[in-house]
Amino acid sequence: MARFKHPSVERMEEEVLDRLKLEMTEEEAFSFAEFDESQVEKTGYSNYSYWRSTFQAFARKKAAMFLLSVVVLLVLFTFIQPFLPNQLDYFQVNNDPATGLPYRNLLPGTEVELAGGKTHKFIMGTNSIGQDLWSSIWAGTRTSLFIGVAVAIIEAVIGIIVGVLWGYVRKLDFFFTELYNVLDNIPVTIVLILVAYILPAGIPTLILAMSLTGWIGMARFIRNFIIIIRDREYNLASRCLGTKTPKIIVKNLLPYLVSIIMLRMALAIPANIGYEVFITYIGLGLPATIASLGNLINVGRVMMLSPSLRYQLIYPTIILSIVTISFYVSGNAFSDAADPKQHV
Repeated sequence: MARFKHPSVERMEEEVLDRLKLEMTEEEAFSFAEFDESQVEKTGYSNYSYWRSTFQAFARKKAAMFLLSVVVLLVLFTFIQPFLPNQLDYFQVNNDPATGLPYRNLLPGTEVELAGGKTHKFIMGTNSIGQDLWSSIWAGTRTSLFIGVAVAIIEAVIGIIVGVLWGYVRKLDFFFTELYNVLDNIPVTIVLILVAYILPAGIPTLILAMSLTGWIGMARFIRNFIIIIRDREYNLASRCLGTKTPKIIVKNLLPYLVSIIMLRMALAIPANIGYEVFITYIGLGLPATIASLGNLINVGRVMMLSPSLRYQLIYPTIILSIVTISFYVSGNAFSDAADPKQHV
């Protein structure tokens, strides 16, 4: 049966054929086109960026952006505060020039005269030995944040290395599984207490104590996730094509682990600060010469029985709460934004 064509379609076909006949000969029409590798690359170009897409998704979460800004400003202020005018050293005991006695437990906003005839206003009051609580809180926040971030980085590095080897190299699965079973059954508080009791009190001791077992959780999460994705088609294809194992791990596996790593690190920072507060609470933390949120809270809890002195516990507790909530919310939001499933 003959196919019917609309007259306009037939006319269009005839015009195209006539134009082709005029523009090229038969030999030109059937000659081979030259291959240009650069043009091939251009045809496969895409302006997609994983990190740009991640930050765009994170920026849409207003609450997380606000709390992240609060944390950034708080961290910056802890470093800027000592260089501001009219700031006192957190370890300095402020005495009354007339009597020579410390300005003990002054209420917030009290203005007094210091040595040399200078007047100073204690924004957050003083503690039981006459130290400026304003300077002590920011120095303590600086110390606690340093401990929390340092331990989180150490946990991430060790956890990523162990987790990747544990999940990808099948021969090491038995060894790391037994190691995990042993370490995971040791209570974290026992490790913290023993290390803090044996070694001299100080920041390095706390960092070591928290890092000894802190990486276990990170390693287990990464191991479980790698087991799920290691035998997917694109990883099998990479191995068949001869791609080296380190490149498969970096290019194929780690991008899927960014969300887990960021979430675990964001939760580890406030958790480590909490451990520091706990160790100080039982008397094995940092010495009194080093300001920290743990020391401030430990001293402030004694003042809870006196209503007029409860500010010595309330102020450091507020800072600790802000840090904890901000890291938790921001970490969860960034984890969701970094999940590759959200970029499909």
